[in-house]
Amino acid sequence: MEDILIGNHPLIQKNRELISMVSDTAFNVLILGETGTGKGVVARLLHQTSSRHNQRFIMVNCAALPYTLLESELFGYEKGAFTGASKSKLGKFEIASDGTILLDEIGDMPISIQAKLLQVLQNNEFNRLGGTKDIKVNTWVIACTNHDLEKDIKERRFREDLYFRLNIIKIEMPPLSKRKEDVPLLSDYFIKKYQKEMNLDKTFRLNGNLQQLFQDYHWPGNVRELSNIMLKLMVGEDPYKIKHELLKNMEIDALTRGKYPSGNLKPSEQTEIKDSKTIEIKSLKEVKADASEHIEKRAIRHALNLTHWNKRKAAQLLKISYKTLFYKMDNLGIEKTR
Repeated sequence: MEDILIGNHPLIQKNRELISMVSDTAFNVLILGETGTGKGVVARLLHQTSSRHNQRFIMVNCAALPYTLLESELFGYEKGAFTGASKSKLGKFEIASDGTILLDEIGDMPISIQAKLLQVLQNNEFNRLGGTKDIKVNTWVIACTNHDLEKDIKERRFREDLYFRLNIIKIEMPPLSKRKEDVPLLSDYFIKKYQKEMNLDKTFRLNGNLQQLFQDYHWPGNVRELSNIMLKLMVGEDPYKIKHELLKNMEIDALTRGKYPSGNLKPSEQTEIKDSKTIEIKSLKEVKADASEHIEKRAIRHALNLTHWNKRKAAQLLKISYKTLFYKMDNLGIEKTR
């Protein structure tokens, strides 16, 4: 399914109008919002609705690469620029010329690279690493961040002149907790999306208890969290377990008073929640890895069950190679149970 901005919240409606107005101007766009609010979706929609839609859309995660790799990734390098540079390499700005580049997590870009980026925004040109020749580009720049860039400027972690260059058009994505009326619409969208991706014939519906809880839940992970939960449910996760996890999150954040007091939970659930406050808390990276592995394992097992453990058909269903499926089954310890 193609990217679409779902929601009736006034800010979402305003953002849809902004996208249609801005998409053919080539003005730099800065997209702000918490992690998981859909900033990447907005960026792709801007590209898809522009006259550049037939050209490349290149995304670079500024937080995922160390300084040396990020500079060469963005601007490329000449042969001999450093040890191991046996031939010249184009940077992402060159590859995206006449198209669009998305600088994701721009707030995490090292300040030394920010100066070179400013040059590109001002003059549409730069030098490759180790080069002296000016490279001219015509690249539409869209940047995303969950940082408070004005605060970063005061703390000298982000250049003020770069901020003003990027912030020609600003699009702000509200957190899901501020647009609860959109939760049912988003839930329906993800149901249709995953039904199509997993080729499911059976119609999936949320039960009434979960629908109500979804309306009351605070969604700290925003739309991405809702997407992951819908996927868990559709690959066979126990709805009661999902409900328990959401209530536990609300309990930890002191949000279950009133409609969902601790007394409404079963004794085993109360004990588990109390114990969770005393055990060592995992890092976000570990939690993300565990959740990703859990979802992947459920999805693979579900595909295998649908195809009666025909691994070639399961691999096709999952859109991965036969060899990759065997590797993942071995790595995740997936075996056919009697």
